Amino acid sequence: MGLLSYFLGIEVSNTPNNYILTQRKYTKEMLTDYELDISKPAVTPFPLNLKLSPEGDNYPNAGLCRCYVGKLNFLPHTRPDLSFDVQSLSQFSHSPKLSHIVSLTHTLGYVNHTTCQDIILRATYPLTLKDLSHSDWAACPSTRRSVTSYILLLGTSPISWKSKKQSTVSKSSSEAEYMEMSQVVGEVSWIVRLLQELGIQGLKPFQINCDNQYDLRIAKNPILHERKKHIEVDCHFTRDKVLKGLLNLPTQHQLADIFSKILLSSHHTNLFSKHGMVNVLYIPSLKGGVGVTFLLPLLTLCSLMFYISYIEQGTSMHLFTGNNTLTNRPAF
Repeated sequence: MGLLSYFLGIEVSNTPNNYILTQRKYTKEMLTDYELDISKPAVTPFPLNLKLSPEGDNYPNAGLCRCYVGKLNFLPHTRPDLSFDVQSLSQFSHSPKLSHIVSLTHTLGYVNHTTCQDIILRATYPLTLKDLSHSDWAACPSTRRSVTSYILLLGTSPISWKSKKQSTVSKSSSEAEYMEMSQVVGEVSWIVRLLQELGIQGLKPFQINCDNQYDLRIAKNPILHERKKHIEVDCHFTRDKVLKGLLNLPTQHQLADIFSKILLSSHHTNLFSKHGMVNVLYIPSLKGGVGVTFLLPLLTLCSLMFYISYIEQGTSMHLFTGNNTLTNRPAF
């Protein structure tokens, strides 16, 4: 059958120790069809300090806006840096305003400027699972719902990420963070079971990197206080995983901000470089790692997770259904 080179719109290239995933062909076709001016390069996906809202003058060609937001929805399969921005734009595609078109044009200018940013799957051993998560409390100016965001790394390779507006309004940043933590624990628990089915044994307790010390105390505290009864189910679920030794809860530098808010260009570039993405124009050769042997479980995992995302596009979860959710799992 030969080596895989194309799968569900994703182009695949390989070196002895790495696989590179890209959607450059799809991106160029999408940008060629775009009718507005996107020649001005942008260094961030969204304008700084921008908060989209349903207020303002209607854009006369709503169908065109929906068309391009729909096309953008497929890019985060290999572009985690676009997850938050596409999630934000998707919320208003049913009734776009002029301000939304300005934001859409800015995002496409960024995509046009970064077409060579690809995901790289590196052959690293041992395969360790790590989570980088964050929630932006009361981020939505219309509903004051918080935004859950995370990215999961297997070794140094991204395998799952999400940017999603939470289903309820949180009364505090601690509550928003803990709701986000519960979702992450559920996702990682599922991935651990899948890895075990693929024959990967002896996984160490995975890390959930959270920047809220109070949430860490809740996760380890067996006593539920009156003030946190409203998140009791999430507390029990997460604490159960802590007690079973499945996860560890350190506080690290927060690398998941890129999925929940608009950042300064310098901060965006710094985080972007740490999420398993590379600009292939500036890397003459991709070397390192320990051989293809340890890539096989990673590639199999990525393929399964992307295929699940693909077949569920029309259902409750992940893509393009107007529920303000964008979950992506890459494929090879």
